[in-house]
Amino acid sequence: MNTFLSRLKAYLFRIYYRIINKKAWQDSPVATHLKVSNLLIPGAVDQLRARMYHGEADRPLIIYFHGGGWVIGNLDTHDPFCRSLAEASKSTIMSIDYRLAPEHVFPAAHDDCQAATDWILANLNTLAPNNGKVVIAGDSAGGNLTACTAATLISEPRLVGTIMIYPATEHYLKGFPSFREHAKSKPLTAPIMRWFIDTYLGDTAPAATEAKKVFVNRRTDYKGFPRSLVVTAERDVLRDDGRRLGITLRQAGVDTTYHHYADEAHGFACSEGPTEGHQHFIRLAVDWLEPLRSRH
Repeated sequence: MNTFLSRLKAYLFRIYYRIINKKAWQDSPVATHLKVSNLLIPGAVDQLRARMYHGEADRPLIIYFHGGGWVIGNLDTHDPFCRSLAEASKSTIMSIDYRLAPEHVFPAAHDDCQAATDWILANLNTLAPNNGKVVIAGDSAGGNLTACTAATLISEPRLVGTIMIYPATEHYLKGFPSFREHAKSKPLTAPIMRWFIDTYLGDTAPAATEAKKVFVNRRTDYKGFPRSLVVTAERDVLRDDGRRLGITLRQAGVDTTYHHYADEAHGFACSEGPTEGHQHFIRLAVDWLEPLRSRH
């Protein structure tokens, strides 16, 4: 696909995704009372937009990377979800608007998320209330960005956890059973996921050494990785991506909570509105975050 057609497809997909996302949440406004600040923070190349949802001082700050296959999604598509999580957890959340493909291919999103995290860690004392600790979280491609960013910060004592919601962790050529079993399961079909991966990789070959930065299930160095919550959905081409990551983390001795939703599809936690599945995930995340609260 030539550059013009690739960008046109991405543009149209972004519009569609934002319309259906807005429709999913339109009848249930979430936490409109929260104090929210829009910021510009340093990225790898230029400034990035970020949205800060203010929480309480005894909670860790959550850095959030939205999903969307590294191609679609932005601060607004995940605004209702971030508001819901911020309200329930009482944690400050910093949502990051990293660069998207095809305009910016690998490793642009990964580099931006790394730069944003480094800046947030360096400025924790001047941001909205937090207890000096950080959790990195994200869904789908954002779950991938979470794992990749956290893996570079294993020696960082302020990083105390990761939350990875149906994360992307492998190339589709890996052939996980879920990629075949749920190839037609909506909203994330196998053709869409292949397009996401191909679009983000650009000219980077799947087998290239640098691709290990994207395909985190190829990593063997998870020893010392922070306490983690990994969530998967049954009707999801990425089901086995997350399952394999959970196994890998446990084998590395990481304190890992793995929760599988047998009756849900990809996107249930963040993009389908305030459904029963979303509400259960929020309760799960709040319970998982509770031990990270500072008690005086």
